[in-house]
Amino acid sequence: MEKITSKIAALPPDSDFFSLEFFPPKTAMGFSNLRDRLDRMSRALKPLFVNVTWGAGGSTADKSLELAELCQRTLGLTTCLHLTCTNMSRRLVDKALEDAKALGIRNILALRGDPPRKSEYKDTDEESEAGEESEFTWAIDLVKYIRRHHGDYFCIGVAAYPEGHADESHPLGQSLEHDLPYLVEKTQAGADFIMTQLFFDVNAYDMFYKTLREHPSGAFKDTPILPGLMPIQSYQMIKRTTKLSHASVPEHIMERLNNVRGDDEKVKSVGVDILCDIIASLRDMQPTEHRGFHFYTLNLEKSVSFIVERTKMAPPESDSDEEAVVDDLPGAVPTIQLNGSSGRHPSIAALSRSRRQSSIGSDPHNRVIVSGRNTSNPSYEAAASEAGIPAEPVNTRANTLAISEGEGVLGREATWDDFPNGRWGDARSPAYGEIDGYGVSLHVSVNQAITLWGHPRSREDISKLFVRHIKGELSAIPWSEEEFNAETATIQSRLLALNENGWWTVASQPAVNGMKSNNSTFGWGPASGFVFQKAFVEFFLPKEDWFKLREKMQSAEVTGTVTWYAVNSTGTFESSDFSGGVGTEAQPSTNAVTWGVFPGKEIVTPTIIEEVSFRAWAEEAFGIWGEWGRVYSRPGAQNEETRKCLDRIRQDVWLVNVIHHEYIDPEALWNLLVVE
Repeated sequence: MEKITSKIAALPPDSDFFSLEFFPPKTAMGFSNLRDRLDRMSRALKPLFVNVTWGAGGSTADKSLELAELCQRTLGLTTCLHLTCTNMSRRLVDKALEDAKALGIRNILALRGDPPRKSEYKDTDEESEAGEESEFTWAIDLVKYIRRHHGDYFCIGVAAYPEGHADESHPLGQSLEHDLPYLVEKTQAGADFIMTQLFFDVNAYDMFYKTLREHPSGAFKDTPILPGLMPIQSYQMIKRTTKLSHASVPEHIMERLNNVRGDDEKVKSVGVDILCDIIASLRDMQPTEHRGFHFYTLNLEKSVSFIVERTKMAPPESDSDEEAVVDDLPGAVPTIQLNGSSGRHPSIAALSRSRRQSSIGSDPHNRVIVSGRNTSNPSYEAAASEAGIPAEPVNTRANTLAISEGEGVLGREATWDDFPNGRWGDARSPAYGEIDGYGVSLHVSVNQAITLWGHPRSREDISKLFVRHIKGELSAIPWSEEEFNAETATIQSRLLALNENGWWTVASQPAVNGMKSNNSTFGWGPASGFVFQKAFVEFFLPKEDWFKLREKMQSAEVTGTVTWYAVNSTGTFESSDFSGGVGTEAQPSTNAVTWGVFPGKEIVTPTIIEEVSFRAWAEEAFGIWGEWGRVYSRPGAQNEETRKCLDRIRQDVWLVNVIHHEYIDPEALWNLLVVE
């Protein structure tokens, strides 16, 4: 139950420390797998504390508290709970703070969250609602509220933006000068530490840091300032995250990434190098004080583990770190003693996870015989030259770190989801879902939404918006802030036909059969490989049209060549996995729709569509209809007409995902969906 500031103050002079941030996974399987990952990372890396992101309201908030409880109580990690205050009543804020107290959490990161809805919908001279249920507007309101009602029980952190907070609702745009008075107020209101948004421009951070330390108010003289760093997991991810956060990427960094953009492994490796260089520069800027670094992990461990080890930030090992630990946690590394190898880490290649019911053989190779495998593989063996080397305990800190870095069989199992792919990744992954983990959002302000999408009043108006997006004339739709890309351009005419017919596409990909992995349009992964794709498309369509399409896909000519999932706003779910489309139980299918074959590697399947992931996304997809409707909550006939139109459509449409398995025929899916 320690405060973060107390832990920092207790560190030796001139020492480094770091913290890790996690978000609650969308699925139960992801949450279970994150439990093992958290245990491994806490033992291998020993962060000073961990952050848990907050999802405002309902089940998302419950998941945040569940994850915070796991970190604080089960794993014994000092935990900082994010708390966003906008669009939250005082009653919900009070409950969150009391729940945090009950869990023994004494650290809160006070955030504004999404732009406050009601304040954006009403006139500027209109007073805020009175009473206990009135909403907070800014993070400073939450800081003051916590101090007023809880004294100094909580250690409170606040967010800062080294390059300024980008919010087009204020007139000055993105600038540190605009933010600074508000940051002073938050700190003077009772904030104990400052944590920054992610950045890659070291010079911008240096100016930010010096501005704070030298500020005439003295507000930041002794306040811990933690720079926020995000490991670069993929080329597309860095483009998307910097777009959402408005963080600039210096040309010299972008050039390094552009040089390897066609090879995901090299992007990740170069990303580790870039973060290590940034940390070295930040250390030079703060040579005489405690230096803290906050990592936005995205629930992944490999890159963070490499960065922490390479920059020597992990605390010194104690004798207890090298003792074998008997873990009661499900899925923890079994304490089997086997022959190790020389080098930085003992060999972990011969270890098998306990769930595999393995046995140890007595042949010269000292193999682990893995249940279900009937062939020998060098990856699972210790060579004869290694057989005489004394074994080290499996659960030493060095071994755990090696696993987190992906070494050996256990390392491959620990980092199997190392390349995130948003909601199209494996739903069992702790990193599955949106990268921010904050739940349903339009990712634009109210003003931006109206500028982009106007006031649609009919299905035809919405069809026009989707058609404009497909043509590249509209930068975003509510379900995607991504602009049109080269791959989608190859099926542009097919998508236009669907959207013009009122079937609004939110995701799609063309069929690809053995394209080289360095292809400028379809390529991904390591060099010298080949990539494959099954065509799929996901779209909203009217209920009446869905019933006709379902009948077509259940015909004898089509059954077996497609897999489909469908759901409406009430949660009614149908699938080709069920006989006749509804009711009968069947084994849910798992559909790898993108895979790659590379020299010296197992087949990689980064894009998977299955029932659990589709259901998780569908809940969010229909929630976005509601978020779009709230844009028009301000009184007025025009807003009311648009809001009612969006609500009617939300209640009528079905969200459908159709996968065609004949990837050899690039036209198979689109011929199936031709409207007669």
